[in-house]
Amino acid sequence: MSLSTLSVGLGLLIALPQVFGLLKPREFALKARQFPRSVMAGYLLMGLGTAWFLQNLQAESISDFAAYKKLMVFAFGAIGVLTCIYVKDYLAVRGLAVVMLMLGKLMLDTARWNDSSWRLVISVLAYVWIVLAMWFTVSPWRLRDIILWGTASEGRIKVCSGIRLAFGLFVILLGLAVF
Repeated sequence: MSLSTLSVGLGLLIALPQVFGLLKPREFALKARQFPRSVMAGYLLMGLGTAWFLQNLQAESISDFAAYKKLMVFAFGAIGVLTCIYVKDYLAVRGLAVVMLMLGKLMLDTARWNDSSWRLVISVLAYVWIVLAMWFTVSPWRLRDIILWGTASEGRIKVCSGIRLAFGLFVILLGLAVF
């Protein structure tokens, strides 16, 4: 995948929900507040994150662990499934954290080979997401608290959505014009 394609995709991923936040702030707040405890979103995100991780593990050439690779794939797959069964509290946040980690890896791997200094926007965003993912994994209620703060009033929703929309459009512009 090229950095241009990745940037446009990331920009859309960031920007599109913000349009909903600007147009219908009350509905946006309701959906956002329901997310951390959503079991269905948790299943979807944890499944996506686990599958993505297993695909990365399969593709990795780890000669030190080659003898254990099949066992590792089975064990990590089982951890993903068992997490969906036994750790349903804040499963959506934990699943999001896994997806953020996998997306961060993809962003860093893709940006590494681009000569433009603007690639640092994508790299820094990846590191921010990686740190947040680790923080949300350890204390998933923090995302709930951030969402509650960000949706406390319609004005705050519109300001925060506007800032995220502007950043998403900036990332899209980087993908179309720079990368």
